[in-house]
Order: sequence, then structure tokens, then C-alpha cells
Amino acid sequence: MAERATVGALLAGGRARRMGGGDKALCAVGGQSILSRVAERLAPQCAGLVLSANGDPARFASLGWPVAADDPPGFAGPLAGILAALDWTAANRPDALWVASAATDAPFLPRDLVARLHLAREEAGALVACAASGGRRHPVIALWPVGLRADLRRALVEEGERKVERFAARWPLAVVEWPVSPVDPFFNANTPADLAEAERLAARHPEA
Repeated sequence: MAERATVGALLAGGRARRMGGGDKALCAVGGQSILSRVAERLAPQCAGLVLSANGDPARFASLGWPVAADDPPGFAGPLAGILAALDWTAANRPDALWVASAATDAPFLPRDLVARLHLAREEAGALVACAASGGRRHPVIALWPVGLRADLRRALVEEGERKVERFAARWPLAVVEWPVSPVDPFFNANTPADLAEAERLAARHPEA
């Protein structure tokens, strides 16, 4: 459906302090980087992918995806990464009216993410849709209309907003719940211990 055309935004702009710095998206789980795992799952669901990342984009050159840096700069958090993806989509994919943002520390991202977010948004008459599991929302993993980019820029630059959930709550919001068994699809690897657990889960549940 043309009205559902969606660009997938891989959010890799964090500083990974709890992982000791560097690009945690490039850490391996199940023999491939988390970034590659997320992209492999998201790409079939989208009209294209864009990587939202700060720093030298050359470190991602071998992956072949366009890279959009945060604007405004200064590590303003995931909202800035979402804005970068919305701006990139408006400039480069005018056919796509939606952006599906996904964290690149979530190695078990569901393969039905975008379809279920769109369906929930349409059924609820909502403007934004976000994922949830185990009764907990994951506002960074969400569906955004490209038309929100001016409002998001204003919130970031003029209001100093940094919380994704607070910004999403300004609009009619649909929340979609996923089961957490056998593996929470939104398990995120923030620390070395999390990374070890992700490796264990990937080995035990390869279907995830």
C-alpha cells in the first residue's frame, strides 16, 4: 500500500557508556553484528533503510546504507536521531510518508514490526504507534509520520525536549504489545552482561 510506504531508521547515535564506549551496534550476537541483525529483520518490512549515526560515517561505509547525522548536533538523544531520519526521508524518499525507528541494540527485533504498528495505528485512528512487551513500552521502536518533523525540531531546539515517550504522548498514540516468550523481541544489549545474555538467548532460540 503506497500510503504505508515506510523508511526504516536504524538508530545508532548513542555513546554506549554502559558498554564502555564505541559502537555497541557493531557488537556481535549469533555470529553477526547487532546492527546487521536489526537491518536484516527491518529491511524486508520497509521501502529502504537509513542509518542515523554521529561521528565519522566512513566506519559504516561497507554496509552500503545512507547515513544521516543528528541535526541539531551534540548527542541530543534518540529524538535527534528520529528527526535526522525524518529529514532524510523527506529529502530523499518523498514517496515514503512514514519512518519506523528501531534501536540497534535490540538483536531480536520482530519480523512483523512495521505491519503491526501500521495496523494498530489505523485501527485506533492514531498518528504515532510504538511497540511494547511485558507491559513496558519501547518508545524508540515506533512508527512516525514524516509530517511531524517540524514539530519535532521545535520540541528539540526550542523546548529542549529529550524524552521520546513524552514527545510521542503529544499525539494520538497506539501501543502494540508483543509476547516475551520464548525471547523478548525488544531485549536490548546495553552492558557486557546483556551482550552475554543475548548470545545465550540466540544460541538457545535460533528461531528468535
